[in-house]
Amino acid sequence: MLVSNALIGLREGLEAALVVVILVAFLVKTDRRWALRQVWTGVAAAVLLSVAVGAVLTFGTRQLSFETQELIGGSASILAVAFVTAMVFWMRTAARTISGELKGKLDQALSVGGWAVALVGFLGVGREGLETALFFYASVQTAGSGTSQPLIGFVLGIVVAVVLGVLIYRGAVRINLSKFFRYTGVALVVVAAGILSYGIHDLQEAGFLPGLNTLAFDVSGAVPPGSWYGTLLKGTVNFTPATTWLQAVAWTLYLVVVMTFFLRPARTAPAPAGPTPATVGTPR
Repeated sequence: MLVSNALIGLREGLEAALVVVILVAFLVKTDRRWALRQVWTGVAAAVLLSVAVGAVLTFGTRQLSFETQELIGGSASILAVAFVTAMVFWMRTAARTISGELKGKLDQALSVGGWAVALVGFLGVGREGLETALFFYASVQTAGSGTSQPLIGFVLGIVVAVVLGVLIYRGAVRINLSKFFRYTGVALVVVAAGILSYGIHDLQEAGFLPGLNTLAFDVSGAVPPGSWYGTLLKGTVNFTPATTWLQAVAWTLYLVVVMTFFLRPARTAPAPAGPTPATVGTPR
């Protein structure tokens, strides 16, 4: 789970970091530093809310019955898949326009007041934070108790994202967002397919979906769950040695359909007048 969680943490963390970089750079360059405090207030509130939601989901369900935990865990996994699917498709088209959209919203908020500026920061970071909290809970349910790999993976990914955000702001790093979100999007679609499979298995264990004992294959003898390669497959692509038919069908359909649409060339609108930068970086 370490690799897949680190990837999700990096992706979500970098999206949030880019939001903060764009907002802060815009205020500094337009000499409106007085609004920086409001932006950071909104960002801090979004982070606290995300941590609180993650903690409630992770620790607040432990006293429930096994079936109820599996029902909540499976539902959260499927909701996380819906979020990650929407995210990869949205960032596929928004990478080139996110800067202008955020600057426009912040410019409007500045004319309203400090609370509106804080709201822009809160909403910009809060969405990524809540998605991360949901992914974290789904990963904890998938990994099971007694392991800290989901937490370590998310922390590593987020730390790297924060470092990249600082470097981008200082102009030390420039990232081609279109390529970055395309490559990480492909990896996340594979991860999401595994999360969907685990979510369906949880719902089967909860008795919400049928077919728990109808296996498509069982390779536990060749790929023991406790082996290093079994752990590696589970941590990278959420592979389950014993997979039900419903899991296998859902995994295959999701991967084929979503990957086909994601890799299909996007329709490009006529190029606007003037240069359109393909990279993000804020020279100081």
